[in-house]
Amino acid sequence: MEQTAWRFSDDRGQMSGGGGRGRGGAAAAPPSRVVAYIQAGATLEDLGIRPLAVFGSFHDGPEPDPAKSGALPLDEVGYLGAGADLDVEALLAPGPDLVVAVSYGGGQVYGLDPETAKHLEERVPVVVLDVGQAHTPARIRGRFADLARSLGAPDEDAAALLAAEDRLRAAAARTPRPRVLALSPASADEVHLARPQAWPELRALAAYGVDLIEPGEGAGANWFTTGWSVAAELRPDMALVDVRSNAAPLGELRSDAAWRALEARARILAWNPESPCSARAHAAWIGQVADALEESVEARGKGQGDLPT
Repeated sequence: MEQTAWRFSDDRGQMSGGGGRGRGGAAAAPPSRVVAYIQAGATLEDLGIRPLAVFGSFHDGPEPDPAKSGALPLDEVGYLGAGADLDVEALLAPGPDLVVAVSYGGGQVYGLDPETAKHLEERVPVVVLDVGQAHTPARIRGRFADLARSLGAPDEDAAALLAAEDRLRAAAARTPRPRVLALSPASADEVHLARPQAWPELRALAAYGVDLIEPGEGAGANWFTTGWSVAAELRPDMALVDVRSNAAPLGELRSDAAWRALEARARILAWNPESPCSARAHAAWIGQVADALEESVEARGKGQGDLPT
């Protein structure tokens, strides 16, 4: 088979390829042994590139977070750990010829200590793609698709995504228009309410016409942390609830009367703020939101879903 020289410019503007120290000129052929941050690894899996192994962030534990792992076959793809358990040797143990990481802005590698990231790049090419609030889901998705194609993956079929987007626009235009609150449970006493403009996927929902609730003024760029009574007082018709392993499980919240009131009023939909950045994953998510909006509209039209004021 013909081998093609490989290089890739990441979202820091750094070129990965040959040239030593993991950057510089072209490599003789595309990398084939990929280690990735778990969200990036799940994205590559959707796009046809299976990683050797994945690693977590400082929010993760000794086992992979099922919410972040997407379609990864975890019996075949190794998990290298997270946080303080990650060092250069652990990341290099599977013998990667490429590491794919994400950033939330500023080029800093998410999930790795800065010194670990620095020394890792001295020994293997590292591609960093920005998934932060400065970008749209379409742009983030496109960058992962660019990388996957450079590694030999075929073009991704976006037909299901386009159909899901049309469904969501139609569902969001129906009346009575449901009010949607995105949140991450912190404990039975506290909740992190998402600021919609800080999250690419929430901004995208708003662009499709979804009525997202702003949590109000206060500290926190991405989240407004408060008590469950404040969340209940916002009276959402639907709640997008963070299901990552670092969020409090819903079963632990039912001792709180305000959560019970919110749960009784609102349609609850699982939300993964670190879902795979692929057309396949985005189509599934948008379709689920469209389904929930349609069900919420129908329930409210029948007089269900409202609590007395």
